[in-house]
Parts: sequence; structure tokens; C-alpha cells
Amino acid sequence: MILIPKDKHVYSFGPSMKPAAKAKPGDVVVFETIDALGGQIQSEKDTIAQIDFSRVNPATGPLYVEGAERNKVLAVKILDIKVEEKGIIVTAPNAGVLGNIVKAPKTRICRIKHGIVHFGNIKIPAKPMIGVIGVAYDEEVPTGTPRKHGGNMDTNLIAKGTTLYLPIFRKGALLAIGDLHAVMADGEVCVSACEVSGSVKVEVDVLDGKLEWPLLETADAYYLLVSKEDINDAIQEGVKLGVEALAKANKLEWDEAYMLASLVMDVQISQIVDPAKTIRVRIPKEYVGLEAFLNTEGF
Repeated sequence: MILIPKDKHVYSFGPSMKPAAKAKPGDVVVFETIDALGGQIQSEKDTIAQIDFSRVNPATGPLYVEGAERNKVLAVKILDIKVEEKGIIVTAPNAGVLGNIVKAPKTRICRIKHGIVHFGNIKIPAKPMIGVIGVAYDEEVPTGTPRKHGGNMDTNLIAKGTTLYLPIFRKGALLAIGDLHAVMADGEVCVSACEVSGSVKVEVDVLDGKLEWPLLETADAYYLLVSKEDINDAIQEGVKLGVEALAKANKLEWDEAYMLASLVMDVQISQIVDPAKTIRVRIPKEYVGLEAFLNTEGF
């Protein structure tokens, strides 16, 4: 098993990335991570108004995967996510969906114990997830911004037991992971989730085929993950690609697949607070298989 320690991290996905470790397809790798605030907030007296934003959203890695080439696909099977016992939630004026209402920056520290997040006296079941996961892109993209390479997609389904498929843009893929959350609701509306340090265990593989956007596989469905500055543009792109996959999988004409999409395909929001907003298009496995997303016209 390969271990990448938390002191090996990056703040952008792009041509400048240098491997912190190397793996072969089928290898298991553990990424130790620092919380999205870079470990700078230790108590409720600390706020995001006081932190160094150049240290925000560190992503551990990158991992060079042998055989990973442009126009192939990196498969990342998430075997386990472990989080530490202290979580941090922050908000501030002009941050999040209702930032115009927030009067002053505020921090809440949450205990995480025995699978429960303690928000004061309120107990919330922990659902550990990965906020930032991606590969090197053709240009430098900050780790806080999601695009076609993945990045800060803040999708709470990127969790233990799922597989994320990422398009590869540069040799070796150069996978990096960070921004773990103990729990996060869709939208991440106040600008943060329960931010935690921890570790992620994954198994990597390289597949033939091509994707335009990340694709997530759960036990019962596939999810297209699309991120754009305008959420309506993201929805339109995701729906278009979903319809094309349904047409291919079911040997339908486009307009028939479009109608089928209205019956079986769900459009959901992952996050609406990052520089690009992320939506997901869910298609149950009984209507589509992985091969329908690879090399689909439009990808």
C-alpha cells in the first residue's frame, strides 16, 4: 500500500504538478489530508477573516498513475474515508447563498464521535465525503474551483463505496485529494461544510475510453458531474450528455431518449457556492451502463 502524507499537497491542478508518489493500476493508495482551511482555525475565536487564503483547500498528492494517458479515464474506487474528531464550520459576510445577510464572520467547532457530528446539542449522523478530488488540467486551476478535471465538486456522494471516473488530460493523471467533510448537505449553502482533516484510501485503475466530465458510480446509479459558472449552463450540459447516454444504451432516437430522460433521469444540485457551480445528473443503472458514457457523441 502506498501512503502520501499530508505535507505533500498542492493548491492548483495543472501543468506545474510534480508527482508526490507513483502507482500502477490496481494499487491501493492512502491520502492523508488537511482540512480545507489549512489547519488555520483551531477555536471558535478564529474566523476566516483572519486566515491566509493562499493556504485554503490543500489537496494531497499528486499521484502519478502508470499507463494514464490523455483521452483515457482514471477510475478511483473509494475504499474508506476516516475523519478526525474535530470539525469546523465557518461563514462570513458575502459568503454563501445568503452572505448579504451575514453581519460578521463566525466559526463553530463540532465534535465528531462514534459516527455523530455534534452541532451544539444537535446530533447529525456523520457521512464522510471528499470535497476536492481531481487530476492535472491543461491550465492551472485553483483547488477551490471545479472544472472538467474534477476539483472542488463538493458532491456528498463522493464517499466510501463509490467509484469516480475522471477524464485524463496529462500523462500520469496526477490525482490529488483533499477538503474532507464529516457531513455536508446538498448546496453547502453557508460556504462551508463540517471541514475536517483525515485520510482517504482508494484503488486506482486506468480505462480505455473518453469522458468530457467526471462520472460517479454508486451501487444503483451513475451521476454526471458538471460544473460551470452559470448553474443553468451546467444543467443544460449535464442533461444533454445524459440524454445521449440514454440514447446509446437503449438504442433510441434522440427525441425518444429526451422523453425517457423526463421519466427516469434526475437533475440534482451538489454545490452552489464555489466559483463554478456543480450539478449532477442521475441515471439509474437499469437504464444505462458505464459503456454508454464512454466515447458517447458529445463527450
